[in-house]
Amino acid sequence: MHWIYLSIAIILELAGTITMKLTNGLEKWGLSLLMLTFYGGSLTFLTLALKNIEISIAYAIWSGMGIVLITGIGFLYFKEEISIVKVIAILFILIGVITLNITSSEHEAYKDEKVVENR
Repeated sequence: MHWIYLSIAIILELAGTITMKLTNGLEKWGLSLLMLTFYGGSLTFLTLALKNIEISIAYAIWSGMGIVLITGIGFLYFKEEISIVKVIAILFILIGVITLNITSSEHEAYKDEKVVENR
């Protein structure tokens, strides 16, 4: 369930960021309130995910996936430019998130082995 919470947090963070762009610098009050609602929901679901996921992993995935996805949305929907430097930087972010996730899984397996050995 915690991974579902994290996924919802990412989706709401994306919605908040897209809405932020559409507020035109907070000039559109309705969209500004919607943006705050999306971000509040995102942080709420991120908090729920943190009950079972390490903060370093959850935050890396939440922010990393947010960066990757919003860059794609910016390119496709808002017609923002994308360069090779942006692509490489995003690849580094993805590599970092994947590495953190893999090493965290290995660390958890090691901890579980130690708990069994100590019994």
